[in-house]
Amino acid sequence: MASAQQLTARQGDTLDLLLWRDAGLVPDHLTRVLDANPGLADLGTTLPLGTLVTVPATSASTATGVRTITQLWD
Repeated sequence: MASAQQLTARQGDTLDLLLWRDAGLVPDHLTRVLDANPGLADLGTTLPLGTLVTVPATSASTATGVRTITQLWD
């Protein structure tokens, strides 16, 4: 099991962008992250610069860090 992560918002970050860029997570994880960060949704669509976001620990089966690649031609 992985440990929780702390992410810091950059200028213009939305929560889904921050999670994708810094943790490789997809929008399916938003609810879990919002539950771990009370009041985060109240900050609005764009996170204030420097906002700390806690990403709760996940099991290896749900967060492998591997992205699927679709290849159109061989």
